[in-house]
Amino acid sequence: MKKLLVVFIGISSCMLSAQDITGDWFGALKVQGIELPLVFHFKESDTGYKGTMDSPDQKAFGIPVTTTHFISDTLKLELKNLGATYKGVLADEHITGTFIQMGNSFPLDLGREALKKEPLKRPQEPKAPFPYTRENVTFHNEEAAIDLAGTLTLPEGDGNFPAVILISGSGPQNRDEELMGHKPFLVIADYLTRHGIAVLRYDDRGVAKSTGNFTAATSADFATDVEAAMTYLKSRSEINTEQIGLIGHSEGGIIAPMVAADSRDVAFIVLLAGTGVRGDELLLLQQKLIAQASGVSEEEIASSQAVNSKLFDMVVKSSSTAQLRKDMIAYALEEVKKEGEAAQIPQGMTTEDYVNKQVDQVVNPWMEYFIKYDPATSLKQVTCPVLALNGSKDLQVAPQQNLPAIQQALEAGGNTDVTVKEFPNLNHLFQESETGNPGEYGQIEQTFSPLVLKKVTEWILQKTN
Repeated sequence: MKKLLVVFIGISSCMLSAQDITGDWFGALKVQGIELPLVFHFKESDTGYKGTMDSPDQKAFGIPVTTTHFISDTLKLELKNLGATYKGVLADEHITGTFIQMGNSFPLDLGREALKKEPLKRPQEPKAPFPYTRENVTFHNEEAAIDLAGTLTLPEGDGNFPAVILISGSGPQNRDEELMGHKPFLVIADYLTRHGIAVLRYDDRGVAKSTGNFTAATSADFATDVEAAMTYLKSRSEINTEQIGLIGHSEGGIIAPMVAADSRDVAFIVLLAGTGVRGDELLLLQQKLIAQASGVSEEEIASSQAVNSKLFDMVVKSSSTAQLRKDMIAYALEEVKKEGEAAQIPQGMTTEDYVNKQVDQVVNPWMEYFIKYDPATSLKQVTCPVLALNGSKDLQVAPQQNLPAIQQALEAGGNTDVTVKEFPNLNHLFQESETGNPGEYGQIEQTFSPLVLKKVTEWILQKTN
């Protein structure tokens, strides 16, 4: 089956072993501009070698290497749980090799000395002392019976401040929306608070200090977390309860209109790379644009689009998750048979395991909901002022597809206070970029465009004044 091209931020790991490879080996995978350190530990056994792997940055330790073969100078490893293999050649206490996971190849060289990780250059990241108050807070989502932990920043002064709640994009995010070495929500919160706007940002449910189950939640569930955040802000004497707005990035740009459609207490919303079309349409264009930017052939893109379109259509039409999984596995197995060796099934992984891992990317609560959901449903019910922004080089939420759809839905519902703007050369994270490819995110020093920070701040102050 053609490998799904759904964009995921993150990756697992790999392993090693040896003739004279007993002991520790250090290396780093380069993934989307970020180095992911790995440490392999090998020891001799009665049957050969046994090994484990650590991925310190992912807080994963003691991951077992399923099989370890070292013949002559060639090392071969298999990690069944990760769907990964490694092959390298040992020479002069250095192993040069390739790590393969789910058909994706990454160079991985290993040595005996621990790697010195160079600090990332993030010039926009604010540093203490801060000219405002920072307070760690916890608030309760009664509907979900969970507690959410976050940071509230309050401007200098006596209070009655306008306030915003920051809503993160897809995937488990902490209160800074930290990814690829960047902390965009920290940068946004700092800028807004310095300009007189209070900001509440929080760890997603099940992430960092927040309780709850992230993997079982959908965008609709996350909307109840935002509602709980609003309830909390209303309890704070420093906040002007009539001037509480929402800023949502990516998936957060889906959630903000959900909340605003159901509550007249939302004073305004800002959509940063928010979506305006149903999830299946968004994902198909996202996959195509990123594949093109990554140099994938048009023939392979067309083939993957045909397969993914069929899979997404099955989701849209499904009414039973159990039946959907059954039907999708059957379809995927047929596709794998058609492709034969071209299916790129990782060494050591059965066809059934490979297909199940592919299907798992689609058949889960969050993805099923996302594929079926049409943001226009909520956008048509939003009556508060809306600012919708996007970057011209956003390949994940394409501006040409989504900005017009957002504006059309809002105006169809009778909203006359709508501002839509596309910023040139900015990617999905609102960084100045060359191509917009997600692989650039971690390589770019800028965390968030100053022009967008200024636009958002001025617009909020105008609406709240």
